[in-house]
Order: sequence, then C-alpha cells, then structure tokens
Amino acid sequence: MVTKTLYVGNLPWSATKEDLAAFFADIAEVKASRVITDPVSGRSKGFGFIEVDDQEDIERIINAANGKEMGGREIIVNEAKPRQPKM
Repeated sequence: MVTKTLYVGNLPWSATKEDLAAFFADIAEVKASRVITDPVSGRSKGFGFIEVDDQEDIERIINAANGKEMGGREIIVNEAKPRQPKM
C-alpha cells in the first residue's frame, strides 16, 4: 500500500506532531505526523504533514477537518504537493 501525505496549515504555534496525530485519529489512522520547525529557533512554522494509507482516508480527512478549529486557529487541510527542487 502506498502512503499518502496531507498538508495541514495554519496550525497553532504550540502544536506538536503528537497533537497533530491525535487531532486526526478519530477520522482515520495516521501513520506518521510532523510539524515543520525553524532549524535555528526550533519554533513551529505553523504547518505540518500527516501520512495515511489510502485515497479514501485523504478524502475523509479533508472533508471532516478542513476549516475546523485546532487550538483557536482554523486549519487548512489538503493533499500535499510534491516538493519543488531548490534552485
């Protein structure tokens, strides 16, 4: 089975990868989660990613969680786009 990745934006600054996984656990099984942080300060950049097993999970998560509140912020959830090479 191929793992699919979802982008989660507008996260609260205090959100951890555990918070992210727990937030989506009632919707679908989260295989992995990560919150992107600044390498110097270690502070969250306000977005992260979750990984799930299939397309049905992606659609269910987007429909259930996009626009929902997490820690006082309305999160954005959509399918992650491939990483662009740095020039």
